[in-house]
Amino acid sequence: MYLRLPGFSMFYEVIGHGIPLLLIHAFPLNRFMWETQKSILSDEAQLIIPDMRGFGKSDYQTGAYQMEVLADDCMGLLEAVVGDQPAVIGGLSMGGYVTLSFYRKYPHKVAGLILAGTRASADTPDGKLNRELAVKKTQEMGVEALVSGMLPKMMAPKTYTTNPELVLEVEQIMMSASVEGVMGALLGMKDRVDSMDLLANIDVPTIIMHGNDDQLIPIQAAEDMHNAIQNSRLLIIPEAGHLLNLEQPQVFNQTVREFLRSI
Repeated sequence: MYLRLPGFSMFYEVIGHGIPLLLIHAFPLNRFMWETQKSILSDEAQLIIPDMRGFGKSDYQTGAYQMEVLADDCMGLLEAVVGDQPAVIGGLSMGGYVTLSFYRKYPHKVAGLILAGTRASADTPDGKLNRELAVKKTQEMGVEALVSGMLPKMMAPKTYTTNPELVLEVEQIMMSASVEGVMGALLGMKDRVDSMDLLANIDVPTIIMHGNDDQLIPIQAAEDMHNAIQNSRLLIIPEAGHLLNLEQPQVFNQTVREFLRSI
């Protein structure tokens, strides 16, 4: 389904019944990264799964996609689907950045938070430089150049030998991203605000999940969030890298199911 929002049309799916659960995908993927969650969790929640602007079937725009703007997109989607009802907001990696921005702007709309494979701190100077280099590479050489550099780091080292079908699936999803979407998201992530000071104010149930073998974001980032968010729960998932919901779907899905039932 498509929803017309300011400046673009967002594609999204809604499946299941129960508490609304918005799932925000990682960079540079799209809604297809949540396929296993769709099939398993739809009896527990009303899953609302969008393609963020520039990815999947959603329109793209030029310029930076600020995390606050992506949070506004999510708010517009939730208002259209569930009205004033609060929802559980979950995101992985970039989706986690958007989730924290959403809580900062719309805390009244949040029934719970799922923060997976993400961090609350802003990019370091080196991190910002790497984003700028990635933008330049994508602009000059296309999405293929970005994917070739990122794909070997997206999952746990073991996954590349034990689950080559998943590696191919992730590569295909990444390759489908638009150049404009990749560049816009990179620029938005580079300039995102530090959310560490926000964490102490979070007063909704929160689950933090992180892959033990994440090659992109260190476990310390998850531990820092857990220490700052009162009454949050932290789960480190063995044999999982950055895309932990795809690498260890049974653990991820059961954890989310139990979390939803606790709210």
